[in-house]
Amino acid sequence: MAKNEQVLILEPSGELRFKGPFKEVVTAELKLSNPSEKRVCFKVKTTAPKRYCVRPNSGIIEPGDKTVVSVMLQPFEYDPNEKNRHKFMVQTLFAPDGKVDALENLWKDVPPENLMDSKLKCFFDMPDLQQTHEKETHEDTRGGPVSGSSPKISSSSDPDTKKILDEYHKLQSEVSQLKQENAQLKEDGVRLRKVAMSDTISSTPSVSSSQPLQTANAIPPVVYIVAAVILGLIIGKLFL
Repeated sequence: MAKNEQVLILEPSGELRFKGPFKEVVTAELKLSNPSEKRVCFKVKTTAPKRYCVRPNSGIIEPGDKTVVSVMLQPFEYDPNEKNRHKFMVQTLFAPDGKVDALENLWKDVPPENLMDSKLKCFFDMPDLQQTHEKETHEDTRGGPVSGSSPKISSSSDPDTKKILDEYHKLQSEVSQLKQENAQLKEDGVRLRKVAMSDTISSTPSVSSSQPLQTANAIPPVVYIVAAVILGLIIGKLFL
């Protein structure tokens, strides 16, 4: 039995390309267009369901309408020596007249001869490490250095790059040590000022509160002379 020709127009038609690096989710878009005069049901399948998230993975496309399917590749460690065998298949069938209550049941009951399908291969495009490093360097030069951020280095295995990284960490350590020494000097200065003020207060002679009273109670020598003169006059009158 001849295979039914795919009614939908797929863009891209034969492959899905994902651009690295793959340290975060990478999305490829698949556009499905329905040029026919009938409603078309579609379903997207893959040979690696744990590696991809597809939204929407099924649905109905009205006549003359289209939909965009987002195929999201999950983060992973890229190995250029690993051969990529991931594939996708878009299955379609004409929707029955009237309202479709359960799309899953429709797929279960459809005869194989009514199915149409298209297959797509997956390709991983990993950018060259040197190009990535040059791009990051250009962005840093154009935008200026970011305070407190580490320099962007594409690969620490390069001897020159490793040397720069070591120098950077060394300078960071020296700056931290200088900050600690500066804080210690400030603390020592405050402590020395407190000690100097304490020594000045202790060396100042204190005045006894009783000293003014003693000075006030002391009898001047003139009083003794006057008293002696009066006493002498009294004695002289007695003997006369």
